Amino acid sequence: MLGSTIIEINGVFLGAAILVSESGTRRFYAAHDSVRALHNEMLPDLGALQQRIRLHVRRPALTTHQYPV
Repeated sequence: MLGSTIIEINGVFLGAAILVSESGTRRFYAAHDSVRALHNEMLPDLGALQQRIRLHVRRPALTTHQYPV
């Protein structure tokens, strides 16, 4: 691990973006159930990872359980 950045939306801690290479590739460590499906997902940079998480959180839940974010 070369570094990490906290990922939160509206004050809710969702996880951390872990820098895994000098090129900027980040791996997501999910800490909140609402983003568990994205755990260990890797994207080329922090911006792309943050956008992926935002889109995931904003999509309608496919189950009857909804998690506040």
